[in-house]
Amino acid sequence: MTQDNTPADMSWLGQDIRRARRQGTEGLARRQRARLADAVARARAGSPYYRDLYRGLPRRVDDPALLPVTDKRRLMERFDDWSTDREITYDNIRAFVDDPEQIGRPFLGRYMVATTSGTSGRRGLFVLDDRYLNVGAALMSQALTTWLGPSGILRAAARGGRFAQLVAVGGHYVGFAGNRRAAREGGWRNKILRVFSVHTPLPELVAQLNAYRPAVIIGYTSTIMLLTAEREAGRLTIDPVLLQPAGETMTTADVNRTAAAFGGRTAVRTAYGATECTYLSYSCAQGWYHVNSDWAVVEPVEADYRPTPPGQYSHTVLVTNLANRVQPFLRYDLGDSVLLKPTPCRCGSPLPAIRVQGRAGDILTFPGASGEEVRLSPLALSTLFDRTPGVELFQVVQTAPSVLRVRLRLTGGALPDEVWGSVETELKVLSADNNLGELTIVRAPEPPQQSPGGKYRTVIPLSEGS
Repeated sequence: MTQDNTPADMSWLGQDIRRARRQGTEGLARRQRARLADAVARARAGSPYYRDLYRGLPRRVDDPALLPVTDKRRLMERFDDWSTDREITYDNIRAFVDDPEQIGRPFLGRYMVATTSGTSGRRGLFVLDDRYLNVGAALMSQALTTWLGPSGILRAAARGGRFAQLVAVGGHYVGFAGNRRAAREGGWRNKILRVFSVHTPLPELVAQLNAYRPAVIIGYTSTIMLLTAEREAGRLTIDPVLLQPAGETMTTADVNRTAAAFGGRTAVRTAYGATECTYLSYSCAQGWYHVNSDWAVVEPVEADYRPTPPGQYSHTVLVTNLANRVQPFLRYDLGDSVLLKPTPCRCGSPLPAIRVQGRAGDILTFPGASGEEVRLSPLALSTLFDRTPGVELFQVVQTAPSVLRVRLRLTGGALPDEVWGSVETELKVLSADNNLGELTIVRAPEPPQQSPGGKYRTVIPLSEGS
């Protein structure tokens, strides 16, 4: 096994990240190869799934193209064989995530747990180790320093350095669970960071942000776009130093619109990643996502997994997380179409640059009980299913202004009527909280449907679902 005993010390990580960027493409590639070889060796040693999958491969692998492809379905099907910690089983992790009292608490005393559906609608149960969390925090700190620059840091400090994080609450989502964990541990984050729920009705969320007046806002793209419209209407009066949409792809037009709405002194920088690799990439002033290639591998590929030439959009993208050892994500099919920039970015970064096609965060519009228009982020709907026991795959289709058709695939042993009752109750609470009109919830007999490209979209708005 190769030796990469990267310390959890944040100071060391920060120094290594800065050093790698100063050394340029060669320094980044050298770290990537060494960390990939280490990740493969450790996966083989500790995970029965990877030991079987990699049987017959060379003893040392530092070229990702040699590895078979994995995805959420395959890993979840082999859950008990996937982890390198043999104490982790599907039954004990499922019991843990089904208990809301455990959100942010350490699983087995040493891991954070995150659940997600992503764009696929298939529930993922992920175990994250401290090495992954520390690498992600160090890379985020580096991105913030780059985005703000010396003057931005001073402006943020003058406003108390207040951070607002817009997250889905009430479940083991990576943002919410991470903040609950930090709150329990105490420290400086509790003094400057406040969590706001994306489930909060929009007028109330606007009032809360106006009162808090954050210097930096980090949150789901779809929620940021709702706030952009509120800023254009004059109801949101804050003037943050930085807006950082994340979790859903943001178009160039959306970035430009948001920047214009908040004025010339608010920087808008985006992130592209997933729970499987939160720190995957951060945007630059030129609008490109720069992949943190010292800690992640990104491969744009065709349907048969052949490399997509730079300058062309891929069928899908394979991602390798080089930090998380407890549940390795190696050549993991994330399902998005990306384009690799064929030439160096004008921003001067040595990191590979990509663009992501389309936008996952389509806003849904409903008639309100008082005749007004109510707009909801798709996350407000999809996170309800993520935290509902018994749901393996889901899809919500808006077929009329006040009609939602709900398609479900249940986990083995789940009671259909019991699961449906929970889903229906959650949606009715969401409707009441947001003052929607009479909302009709249809229990679809058919299972979730794939798009022509093979994806399961979690939420399909009226413009596409009618």
